[in-house]
Amino acid sequence: MLFALRVLAYVVPTFALGFVWHLVLFESYYDALAIYRRNIIIPFGFLSMLIQAVIFAWLYEKVFAQQRGTPSSRALAYGVTGATLSWSFTTLAVAAKNVMSSVPSYLLIETGFTVVQWTLVALVTAFVSAQWGRHWDQRVRTTG
Repeated sequence: MLFALRVLAYVVPTFALGFVWHLVLFESYYDALAIYRRNIIIPFGFLSMLIQAVIFAWLYEKVFAQQRGTPSSRALAYGVTGATLSWSFTTLAVAAKNVMSSVPSYLLIETGFTVVQWTLVALVTAFVSAQWGRHWDQRVRTTG
């Protein structure tokens, strides 16, 4: 149950922010970059997010949930790690191989997206983990 909540803690904010950021707020910015197809394939993007969510939820469980400290300190460590990894395979890799009108403009807007995305994802994941982790521990103690 907790793992599924961590998956949702990645998917929900990432999908919502990604949709609004790329297709509403900064649609004309991305149009000017001439990087995306006219008819984007939303299910492919969602599947990509779902795969990432499973991997990042596993990473949180194995590395960050075990760390000493507060939920805030775990969120910060997870957010910095996740943002760095995401930035490397979404922003840098895309800038390296895709045709676009301005690489610096793309790097700027996607770096901004990654910072906002991982701020949300890290906070939600740490909160869910702290709240449901305590709940889960109490259930295990009372039923075990």
